[in-house]
Amino acid sequence: MTIDDKCVVSIHYTLTGDSGDVIDSSTDGEPMNYLHGAGNIVPGLEQELQGKAVGDNVKVTVPPELGYGERHDELVQKVPRSAFGDAKELMPGMQFQGQTEDDQIQVVTVASVADDEVTVDANHPLAGEVLHFDVTVKSVREATETEVEHGHVH
Repeated sequence: MTIDDKCVVSIHYTLTGDSGDVIDSSTDGEPMNYLHGAGNIVPGLEQELQGKAVGDNVKVTVPPELGYGERHDELVQKVPRSAFGDAKELMPGMQFQGQTEDDQIQVVTVASVADDEVTVDANHPLAGEVLHFDVTVKSVREATETEVEHGHVH
């Protein structure tokens, strides 16, 4: 069976940046499972896995526009420290979930902390990065109706 929409795919992967540093990897643990065609992984990788089969090894370079998008400076903002309620120790790298003006959930990362204000970044941490994937396909199966309906693997 080859990878196509509505297939559950199991892969082992290593993700590196342009510097060659490993950003993430599944090779020391369980393979990652995803529902192909449901937008569960970055588009550039999903496109390259289309038509592949168990045992295939794929090396893919994904540009920002097919990964986590370009960085947008307007998504970096200074907010009053009071916006974090009674969070006592705010440190760069911490992530918080907030709500946009149109009631959408948005994750922000603390970029810096001053006495009375906090700089937050709503860009994905890998926005603007070229991503390098080394992937081995471990299994492919048809998704169940429930998985297709829910848009993810059960």
